[in-house]
Amino acid sequence: MASASLQFFAFILALTGAFGDIAATLLPNWKVNADVGSNIITAITQMQGLWMDCTWYSTGMFSCTLKYSVLSLPIYIQAARTTMVLSCILSAFGICITTVGMKCTKLGGDRDSKSHACFAGGLCFILAGIFGLIPTSWYTREIISNFLDQTIPESSKHEPGGAVYTGFISAGFLLIAGVIFCTSCFKKQQGAWIYPPKQHHFPATEQESNAGYNLKDYV
Repeated sequence: MASASLQFFAFILALTGAFGDIAATLLPNWKVNADVGSNIITAITQMQGLWMDCTWYSTGMFSCTLKYSVLSLPIYIQAARTTMVLSCILSAFGICITTVGMKCTKLGGDRDSKSHACFAGGLCFILAGIFGLIPTSWYTREIISNFLDQTIPESSKHEPGGAVYTGFISAGFLLIAGVIFCTSCFKKQQGAWIYPPKQHHFPATEQESNAGYNLKDYV
């Protein structure tokens, strides 16, 4: 019962991480630049994401521009796009597989099949978490290095936005969920190896006597 509850808790973590991963991929605020200027009325907030750049004015106007050209983007943005999409796909696969392998569901067949499915889903969550950490860490490093560069003007410097923090938290949830699923299945298999099922061995004389008795019945 405790293992089933732990798996259900890990599934909730993975589901939250998957939705956060998708949100972080689509949000336009991976890096933010707030330019107040000389007048608070003309203050603007510039946000840059993986797929679009947005500008929000203090008057309430909001405009976005999609990034159509892929080759013109920096290498870290191209890598972030690829890894975040892979993270979303792996987390979706992990949710589908662990739904079959969880102990609280009636899918997946026997106990060994459910254990293998649970372990495979845990591996998908771990890979999704790793693919989610790579772009957020690389993107944050680029933001910090540009912010500390004295040759770059202040108007061109940015700070990490909410999408980066969402990606970090979602990747952590996916990693924790994957470790819980893998360790729960590993403990189950380890117990089967340490305590194998007992096999009853009958003496040969007893088996021969039973065979002889059965032959007498047919004579």
